[in-house]
Amino acid sequence: MSDTPAISFVIPCYNEAGNLPRLVEELRASAAALQLTFEFVLTDDCSTDDTWAVLKRMAAADPRLRAQRLARNSGQSAALWAGMKAARGRHIVTLDADLQNDPGDLPRLLEPLARFDCVCGSRVEARQQGDSWLRVVSSRIANWVRNRVSGENISDSGCNYRAFRRECVEDLKFFKGMHRFLPTLLRIEGYSVTEVPIANNPRFAGASNYGVWNRLFASFDDLLAVRWMKRRMFKITVAERLN
Repeated sequence: MSDTPAISFVIPCYNEAGNLPRLVEELRASAAALQLTFEFVLTDDCSTDDTWAVLKRMAAADPRLRAQRLARNSGQSAALWAGMKAARGRHIVTLDADLQNDPGDLPRLLEPLARFDCVCGSRVEARQQGDSWLRVVSSRIANWVRNRVSGENISDSGCNYRAFRRECVEDLKFFKGMHRFLPTLLRIEGYSVTEVPIANNPRFAGASNYGVWNRLFASFDDLLAVRWMKRRMFKITVAERLN
């Protein structure tokens, strides 16, 4: 493997012991089929199950797998941020650990990177076929409100299956809940963002940590802050330099 892998798979984990071996195996197969060098960066958000023990065994068996454990439970944004800051790859691919994000969709996410800085997965079409009416409706409401308030047009802001150049996140500032607004934050920095349709698989093992409350209401203060940032912040570009 080269010193700088082509891809860093950045995966936050909380009580995902039953999903991790299969997830990593399927991602390995997808990356190998594309003939890409890669690494895994998995961050355990102080799980209460055997997630950390599983990660230690997997890291001992594969030098491409790097694991870290937060000192205390800090939330998905913190675990994702810690992983992104530790990533070494030229491109970062983020996804959830529950196998609802399909590793087989990796080529679909990577292909537009030739034209865009960031590619976001959208589960809107797939959810119409597989999710319960409550999850579909709550997701639509949450996305409509976020787009309405922030002036965005992201169809699935809650989807964490994304691919982007590593430098996209170098200047971002961490705040709790930022993972929901990453496409908007990148656009504020001047990066181009697009979406592609992806699958929405049923959870393989464990229980979901999300519902109507944390899809919308718990993040409303963050949404207002992001709207302020979008209006007031901009990327400074130096046109010329002398000496």
